[in-house]
Amino acid sequence: MRNLILCFLIVICFSCDKNKKFSTKKIETKSPISKVEIQTLLQDSLLNVRAIEIDEKGALSFASSNGKIGGNLFYGNQERIEVREQLKLDTTNLNFRSLATPNNRHGFVLSITSPAMLYKIDINSIRLVYKESHPKAFYDSMDFWNDKEGIAMGDPTDDCISIIITRDGGETWTKLSCDDLPKAIEGEAAFAASDTNIATVGNETWIATGGMASRILYSADKGKSWEIYNAPIAQGKPTTGIYSLDFYDAKNGFAIGGDYTKPNDTIANKIRTQDGGKTWQIMADGKSPGYRSCVQYMPNSNAQELVTVGFKGIDYSNDAGESWKHLSDEGFYTIRFVNDSMAYAAGRGRISKLIFR
Repeated sequence: MRNLILCFLIVICFSCDKNKKFSTKKIETKSPISKVEIQTLLQDSLLNVRAIEIDEKGALSFASSNGKIGGNLFYGNQERIEVREQLKLDTTNLNFRSLATPNNRHGFVLSITSPAMLYKIDINSIRLVYKESHPKAFYDSMDFWNDKEGIAMGDPTDDCISIIITRDGGETWTKLSCDDLPKAIEGEAAFAASDTNIATVGNETWIATGGMASRILYSADKGKSWEIYNAPIAQGKPTTGIYSLDFYDAKNGFAIGGDYTKPNDTIANKIRTQDGGKTWQIMADGKSPGYRSCVQYMPNSNAQELVTVGFKGIDYSNDAGESWKHLSDEGFYTIRFVNDSMAYAAGRGRISKLIFR
């Protein structure tokens, strides 16, 4: 089998589309998932991976906390993960928690702390396209609406959540003024846990915050105007709130989090919306799972099937989050689906393929 990423010498030049959503048409009911098979593709104690993406052919790209970036390669029937580049700021490794691949020509990686460094990665080059040296800079997540327009978000440096936007394919990025954004509550920030603080469907965008206050920022027009919606998730401490959200379509969304310092707490840590984020309901209150760092809808599930991962394991729901089945104690930080039976997951020291049966 030919190499699925043959011409990409560096990393993230896959044709991944984070905006691709799944069909909402009525589908044939399938049997619920009962188990997950975990195939470890890369084990490296120096890697700490919270940002992964999948392209339309199922190829994986990743960025890690020690500045390394890479992806998977296929040799006949064998698959392996290849680390291809390590980016540094002088002698310090960059901590990448955000990754985006809007088309098959280039990708982007964004480091978290000051100076926050956003690189555009083309076939033959890695270029710095945005740098922010504010002492409070801390970026959590990145996404693209289309080839030209993208967004990244981070903790407040002033009195609003930090949001930067590109309209020219990532060549330039502009930070939105707090005059154009909802005012942040004292202690409101976000968690760079799985690169899933942002969800987009078409022109619509949802951003999850956390900490002393946890809310949803919503834009109907690709970041030109913003509203704020309250979320009934557990909050009020620096370690509480939404850690991850996903939208199946413009109406159905799910968010999960809790308190990573109390991972077994199950009160008000899972919430669902069916009206595009305007209102949210607590789901499976007081029932497992507890704290998790990433939630994703399974493809072609009519907004019914969800999988969530965290350092305490993997859980699955086939009733839109009303009840959950614990599939594994294996810990991961983030997950992305290739199809309705296979996903890639990453975490501390490893990247794995997950087969759901």
